[in-house]
Amino acid sequence: MHSIFLLGYMGCGKSTLGRKLSHQLNLPFFDLDHFIEMEENSTVAKLFSSKGEIYFRRLERNALDRFITSEDAAIVALGGGTPCYFDNMEKLLSSEHRTLYVKANIPTLSARLMQEKQTRPLISHLTTQDQLNEFIGKHLFERAPYYQQSQLIVSVDGKAIEEIVDEITDLLA
Repeated sequence: MHSIFLLGYMGCGKSTLGRKLSHQLNLPFFDLDHFIEMEENSTVAKLFSSKGEIYFRRLERNALDRFITSEDAAIVALGGGTPCYFDNMEKLLSSEHRTLYVKANIPTLSARLMQEKQTRPLISHLTTQDQLNEFIGKHLFERAPYYQQSQLIVSVDGKAIEEIVDEITDLLA
């Protein structure tokens, strides 16, 4: 079996789904951001503020390469921007691994992200729901062409986690 890479905008539920899928499929789960944090002994937010986004994107690329080239199958939740930098999406699609776009609409993302924006460096400066909606809309517009290239797509809007996991396992079968 090959790895399954979960793609999607921040707040869509990649990490939550990844953990559930790992139990369902009996595969280890990795969150790329947490993997980088452990390797660097720092948070993503601190890496962004102290060393900048380009530095972080290089770390992210190197970590992604390690998972793509690994012989061990896993469920890997990517950061929202991971597919959009360098040739990351091309590398994923040219590998034998599966890519799954965890798709959520702006209201779903905005409701989730407003609760946790202080832990998200790209949105921590936004103060109103309207600003957050506009930010998400702009970034989804830019990132959707990358996400849409995924081999599998599952919409999470208005669905329970168990329902989404069942849908994904059916798609993978």
